[in-house]
Amino acid sequence: MPRRAAAGRRSFTSTLKALDDLAASGAKISVRITDLDRGTSVLAGDDFVTLPVAGLGVVPLLIEVAAAFESGQLEPLEIIDRAQLDTVTVAGVWQHLKAPALPLSDLAVLTASTGDALAANALLARVGLPAVRARIEQLGLARSALLDRFRDERGPDDAPHFALGSARELAEVFAALVNSQVVSPGVSAQVAEWLSLNHDLSLVASATGLDPFSHENDEHGLLFINKTGRDAGIRVEAGVLAGPRAGVSYALIVCFDDLSIYHRMRAHDAFRTLGVDLMEYVF
Repeated sequence: MPRRAAAGRRSFTSTLKALDDLAASGAKISVRITDLDRGTSVLAGDDFVTLPVAGLGVVPLLIEVAAAFESGQLEPLEIIDRAQLDTVTVAGVWQHLKAPALPLSDLAVLTASTGDALAANALLARVGLPAVRARIEQLGLARSALLDRFRDERGPDDAPHFALGSARELAEVFAALVNSQVVSPGVSAQVAEWLSLNHDLSLVASATGLDPFSHENDEHGLLFINKTGRDAGIRVEAGVLAGPRAGVSYALIVCFDDLSIYHRMRAHDAFRTLGVDLMEYVF
């Protein structure tokens, strides 16, 4: 059989068991894996359910920024002053840097690579939440939404989450990015390039063996881009993984009771189990 055809004989038994165990403990789970060659579902479980996706919600924001760069609405080297932004310390490195101002293009890199909340808020303030919501609608993402900026604390008058999404739509967006179908080939390439710099390879991506700080050009022919999202009781990852045998887009959302380290590690183990099964599928 052709090598890619042989991929269809692989199963995700270990992943299904791990996710079943999580669901039995009360976790809410949405998962989707799509074969990029066939365009068919390899694994799906409640993939239509809308759940909070935390920092993974920056992906449509990055798409809108890249589209504004391409159209000329935004200048990539426009400088944004950190002092003009509300303080947020939940994640990222800009808050620790001495540079008080950075260009929009660098803020996009920080947002994609380190999940920098302050950089993401700066981009969102510049393009505007209505523009991102319009872009989400234009992309046909009926079960996704960017609700608010990042905040250290959410009060009763704030949106309950940063962003919402479903595993099916997240997997579709990442497949469209690598297939140059998001807005335009140029926008798709730019967003995929930013996401290829992501440093968080601790969940699904832990199985790839890639260097978290330098994995754009893997010597073993592994194509990989991803984005993660984390919040209290929320773990999310979506991406594309392609090897010599097959290529897939994937998304996994897990919302769980973060009552102890054990509960958290059990959720993390499910992501890592999925990563191992995906590597077996593509190689």
